[in-house]
Amino acid sequence: QVQLVESGGGLVQPGGSLRLSCVASGSIFSTNVIAGWYRQAPGKERDLVARIARDDTTYYASSVKGRFTVSRDNAKNTVYLQMNSLKPEDSAVYYCRVWNYGLDAWGQGTLVTVSS
Repeated sequence: QVQLVESGGGLVQPGGSLRLSCVASGSIFSTNVIAGWYRQAPGKERDLVARIARDDTTYYASSVKGRFTVSRDNAKNTVYLQMNSLKPEDSAVYYCRVWNYGLDAWGQGTLVTVSS
């Protein structure tokens, strides 16, 4: 059973930056997994923010394109989400997810609050 642990959330002012990290147990990133970040605001659905494949192919939601960057360090079994130019509407619980054909693991979430 893969375990994912997120960190890096917190309170930041509009226009600020945060970097989220998600560390996976075991050497899961040496396999052909996709790693991604989702977010869920109160009363809303959980939506995909960004994902990155084993070959570093990325996808971004239109709302974060140009402001967020997803990356992965396979040697450290870690996926990152660099968030710049944060807006109040980016406030949510951010979840890490790792998946492939035989795996679907989620982290416990980390809260990001963008407010002045």
